[in-house]
Amino acid sequence: MIVNILRFSFKDGTTEEDKETVLAAMRRTASVESVSFSTVGQDIGDPAEGFTHTYLAGIADLPALERYLHDPVHLAGDWEILPHLQRMSAVRLSDDLDPELSAKVMALHLAKVAKYPDWAQALDAIPEARIANAR
Repeated sequence: MIVNILRFSFKDGTTEEDKETVLAAMRRTASVESVSFSTVGQDIGDPAEGFTHTYLAGIADLPALERYLHDPVHLAGDWEILPHLQRMSAVRLSDDLDPELSAKVMALHLAKVAKYPDWAQALDAIPEARIANAR
C-alpha cells in the first residue's frame, strides 16, 4: 500500500464557496477506481504548522498509483484545487519494503511532470509547498 498525505491551507481571501469546491474536487479525486481508501477534511495536527486541511489517499501498488496520477478526474480536479492553495506538505509512506520504492514513486511523479508541464507549473506556483523527494 502506498499512502499519499497532503496537509494544506488555503490562500487568504479564499471564499468558503471556493473552499467547498476544492474539497469536493479532492473527494472526487479520492474516489477514483485506483484509490483503496481515502479521507478529506480538517487537519487536527499542530496549528502552529499552518495547515488547516488534509487529503489522504491509499493506493494499492505502483500500477494503481500510475493510474491514479493520470486519471482524468484527478487531472481535472487539480485545476480546481492548486490555484487556491497557499501552503502544502506532501508525504508518502508505504508498507512495501522495496528499497527502490521511493525512486519508483518519484519516477512516476517526474513522468507526470514531463507529460503535463502546465500541471508542474501550477504545482510550483503554490507559495509554500514541500513535496518529499520531489524534483
